[in-house]
Amino acid sequence: MVVSTDAALRDALDVETIAVVGCSSTPGKAAHDVPRYLLDHGYDVIPVNPYADEVFGIEAVDSLADVDQRIDVVDVFRPSDEVPEIVDAVLEREDVATVWLQLGITHEDAGRRVEESGRSFVQDRCVKVEHSRLVD
Repeated sequence: MVVSTDAALRDALDVETIAVVGCSSTPGKAAHDVPRYLLDHGYDVIPVNPYADEVFGIEAVDSLADVDQRIDVVDVFRPSDEVPEIVDAVLEREDVATVWLQLGITHEDAGRRVEESGRSFVQDRCVKVEHSRLVD
C-alpha cells in the first residue's frame, strides 16, 4: 500500500527497528543526521553501508542480507536508480513491513513491487520530518 495519509504514516513509524541503507558516517549529511535523530528518538537503527565499519558506534553491515535481526522499516538514502536492487533485497526477507524512500528518491515500478508483496511503500518523504510532525 502506498502510505500517504497521516494515520498510515504514523503506523509506519510505530516500529522498533529501522535499517538505513546508505547510512553515512559523515555528520552534516542527511544520511547521518536523520538516522541519528531516529536513534535519539528510541529506534533501533541498523546502518547499512559497505564502506563503513561503524556508524554511531554501531557496527555497519554491507547489505540487508547481512542483517540477522528483525527489520521493520528499510529507510533508503541511495539514488533512485538503485532502488530496484534494494527492493530485491527487501523481497528476500519476510520481516520488512515498510520501504521508505527519503525526500527526493522515487521509483514507481519498485513501489508497485513492494505493494504487490503486501508491504507499505513511502517515497519522496523524510522520515525525520514526518516523525517530528506526527509523533514527536
